[in-house]
Amino acid sequence: QLQLSESGGGLVQGGGSLRLSCKANRMITSVFNTKTANWYRQAPGKQRELVASINSDRIAKYSDAVKGRFPISRDNSQKKVHLQMNNLHGADTGVYYCTLPVGATDSWGQGTQVTVSS
Repeated sequence: QLQLSESGGGLVQGGGSLRLSCKANRMITSVFNTKTANWYRQAPGKQRELVASINSDRIAKYSDAVKGRFPISRDNSQKKVHLQMNNLHGADTGVYYCTLPVGATDSWGQGTQVTVSS
């Protein structure tokens, strides 16, 4: 069964940077390479929102809120997806999750907390 584990969250001052990573455990590398990976976030009291995604051709898409600040990348050899978060704002505070499709549904990690202080 696929397991996704996120890491890299923490407390950072406004304007700072963090790099989130997501590793796909128990997934064959050749299968991982075909998957579109997504990063979502959930701010306190708000619904989860899609932040960035990257497909098997490394084509990336971003929400307007993070475009130009949060480049997404993938390392297929390590079955990892990264989210480099730059120029962080207070509005970026939340729990960040990575997802990968498994069959007809998405598998979710446990999330990593990002807190941006002013």
